[in-house]
Amino acid sequence: MVSFELSEEQRMIRDTVAAFATDEVRPAARAADESGAIPAELIAKSWDLGLVRGALPESAGGYGDARSAVTGALIFEELAFGDLAIAMHALAPRLIAYPVLEYGTEEQHTGILKKFATDQFAAGACAIVEPRFDFDPLAMETTAALDGASYVLNGAKCFVPLAAESETILVCAATDGGAGAGAFLVPRATPGLGIGERERNMGLKALATYEVKLENCRIDENARLGGAKGVNFTRLLAQHRVALAAMAVGVARAAYEYAKAYARERKAFGVPIATKQAIAFMLAEMAIEVDASRLLVWEAASRLDKGEDALKESYQARNYSAQAALAVADNAVQTLGGHGYIREHPVELFLRNARGFAAFEGLATV
Repeated sequence: MVSFELSEEQRMIRDTVAAFATDEVRPAARAADESGAIPAELIAKSWDLGLVRGALPESAGGYGDARSAVTGALIFEELAFGDLAIAMHALAPRLIAYPVLEYGTEEQHTGILKKFATDQFAAGACAIVEPRFDFDPLAMETTAALDGASYVLNGAKCFVPLAAESETILVCAATDGGAGAGAFLVPRATPGLGIGERERNMGLKALATYEVKLENCRIDENARLGGAKGVNFTRLLAQHRVALAAMAVGVARAAYEYAKAYARERKAFGVPIATKQAIAFMLAEMAIEVDASRLLVWEAASRLDKGEDALKESYQARNYSAQAALAVADNAVQTLGGHGYIREHPVELFLRNARGFAAFEGLATV
């Protein structure tokens, strides 16, 4: 029998993040979406929760807590319940810190981890998605070719969060003539690395994402994450997808709970619309989709924690959760009727953000 009983520590972390998301993140979401900027003081408060620094070793300035994909999934769901864009921004440092923690060489540990174990927020960025309709992370067109003691990177990326702020960008590229894949720690000031203007997206309007171009971008061979050994790229990809799936659950749950509360309060012909069969059935289906998505996320995360291959499970969780988030958010808009289409209520924001999960890749990691 499979059991996903949370430990006391995991429940405490979930409850702490949930309170922060409800009290601090959700009230700031609308203004952040409208202005395209997230208050620095809000990010500072999220940083103080130790959601990035906690798993980093004490030798680097972290707290030395055990890293867990299930715990990470809980954190991502709760923060995304508050707001997806703010969650992605607040946890973006994980995009570099955690891959370095798991795969990095001793030199990379020394040079990178301490930058993410201070009292100040440090931006992190990972470049995976490429600007083409048939993008496949297991068949990237961005290449990294070994040339003497250097790697030369060429290609283009998009949806790169906080690229203009991050001191280092983790760039994923095909290696060995396309036979393999690796990740490379590329300093932002490296010649040949170009960061375009901030992207204008349908959703995630508060999160700064950029297109990144690499033109004969030369870096030292020691900048390859994991050194000559490299990384387990399919595991890295699974970690990204579990985080994205968990955030999709958070968005779906936010839409469902808002619609449910509205349906209980809104009256038509003297009774709450939640008592109408069409609305009641729709809400029931929404609840099922949220719970089903979460179970898929936890299954994939559990396999990661056990050190097992989770590529298939993470893919299933990501795809199912992405579809569920979009369907639930759309049903939330329908539940509110005309009110669902206006900015007075957040369901239109949930819908715009949920629509992006079909294209997201590499924007978060557990």
